[in-house]
Amino acid sequence: MPLVSVITPCYNAERYLASAIESVISQTFSDWEMIVVDDCSTDGSAAIVRRYAQDDVRIRLLSTMQNTGSPAIPRNIGIENAHGRYLAFLDSDDIWLPTRLEHQIPLMAIDDAAIVFSDYRKIDADGNIHASVVTAPRIVSYKRLLHSNYCGCLTVMYDTAKVDKMYFKQRGHEDYILWLSILKRGYRAYNTGTVEALYRIVGQSVSSNKIRAFRWQWHILRYEEGLSLPFAILFMAHYAINAYLKSRK
Repeated sequence: MPLVSVITPCYNAERYLASAIESVISQTFSDWEMIVVDDCSTDGSAAIVRRYAQDDVRIRLLSTMQNTGSPAIPRNIGIENAHGRYLAFLDSDDIWLPTRLEHQIPLMAIDDAAIVFSDYRKIDADGNIHASVVTAPRIVSYKRLLHSNYCGCLTVMYDTAKVDKMYFKQRGHEDYILWLSILKRGYRAYNTGTVEALYRIVGQSVSSNKIRAFRWQWHILRYEEGLSLPFAILFMAHYAINAYLKSRK
């Protein structure tokens, strides 16, 4: 069985998908499988995956029954079909750097490490890399994670041997909700402190709608996590500050 299962949701991503797949193939750590879950794309995305799967048996293509319009369901299909102990996530328009898995897996040996993640850089639609780095604390507890989603989904890996398979809710910031659910069990997230991925900013990126993101964050703090009004306001203030600083990167 592979040690790492890479989960990639995909919808009409033919422009970037090959780069995402090749960034996994280029990993210096080779004990992985990649599960691309196509959300009923209308372009050539599925054909791209099939082409790579013909040459590399570690790559698999799955698909939804109908378009879901959300990455949560495709990711959950990938999780359900994953064989690896560690589940890692890569969206179809993002890129891993070659040492991502090699640098992250050793941190999983830490007793209370259920999540490992890394810093990353942003790139634009044409692949131009931003000069600054989006950094995060080296160790993140549940309480600290309430301040902001420090764990960029494209850099996260979690350990199913410690927390079993856990799935994404169909909510805004579904990745953040999942990380909180894992750390709430008493585990912590550990950052390699190295840049291991490139996050692509495109015109329709979810993160580009700041008002919607703030609504999602408020819902998470008040209703998913059940914080009191004063604490929710406090953590929203921290979130706003961190969101502003991240947008400057």
